[in-house]
Amino acid sequence: MQNPYLMFLGDVGDQLGAKTAQGIVDWRPEWCIGQLRLPNCKADLRIRDITIEEAVASGAKTMIVGIVNSGGFLPDHWISVIVEAIEAGMDVASGLHIRLSDIAEIKAAAEKNGAALFDVRHPTNSIPTGKGTPRTGKRLLAVGTDCSVGKMYTALAIEKEMHKRGLKADFRATGQTGIFIAGSGISIDAVVADFISGAVEELSPANDADHWDIIEGQGSLFHPSFAGVSLGLLHGAQADALVLCHEPTRTHMRGLPHQPLPDLRTCMELNLTTARLTNKNAHFVGVAINTSDLDEAKRQEYLAKVEKELGLPTIDPFKDGTAAIVDNLP
Repeated sequence: MQNPYLMFLGDVGDQLGAKTAQGIVDWRPEWCIGQLRLPNCKADLRIRDITIEEAVASGAKTMIVGIVNSGGFLPDHWISVIVEAIEAGMDVASGLHIRLSDIAEIKAAAEKNGAALFDVRHPTNSIPTGKGTPRTGKRLLAVGTDCSVGKMYTALAIEKEMHKRGLKADFRATGQTGIFIAGSGISIDAVVADFISGAVEELSPANDADHWDIIEGQGSLFHPSFAGVSLGLLHGAQADALVLCHEPTRTHMRGLPHQPLPDLRTCMELNLTTARLTNKNAHFVGVAINTSDLDEAKRQEYLAKVEKELGLPTIDPFKDGTAAIVDNLP
């Protein structure tokens, strides 16, 4: 995919619906020249609003369909906007489950205008089943009490801190946003169930003894919709270190009002039980809390409370950095 990017948000109903676009803007801001929002869009990346014509004039090479939704569909009324971008000279990339090339109007426009379509959610290589065979190198996996609680941000922040110290570390993307940021990876939720753990083994192969793979987590073992992906990640990662990610203002699982969140200790215990199927030495090294919806006094109070209760370094990776967690790595 060529950058700079035009970030297309459509008319998503909340900020979390644009988390793919937000992640790219937060970690690769120099690639993002503007956002295109349709009427009634409730998300804002806080970059300039521009039209397709203005984006092309500013040098945009690729329109990123930077949204997520339940089911991964592309609304019909977005198709004409994507076709317009193609006809204006841009490629288009998407992390949705539906393939751009499966939509007749988009495929025809791309073929007519020589545009490339990138469906980053869909693996293109052959993936084996997982084997659970021990492999060299070290691995850290971010896990969560829920989906969309900061697992990718935590993994990226840990990689950044380790690079700052001159340590060997690579962020391993397991979702569409991470792939856009890293430039490579496997979108685990698009892998057939039998091959999820194998995909993670392929993503984080044997390496130098002092090298860390920092693996992006997905979903939660406690979320009925996504627990299968979370479990496959735990088995395939064979993580030496786990970091628990949490958003403290949630009252229920995202999208499931009837499903309460687990308490932190219960979540840690189940993740350890399942992780130890393939690495009996797996253990938690820290807790990452998304405190964006707490004022400073409540933020500090909550972090201190969790750290005291769990006996682990507890930070907001975006606001505090991850030095305390990296200090605690084995």
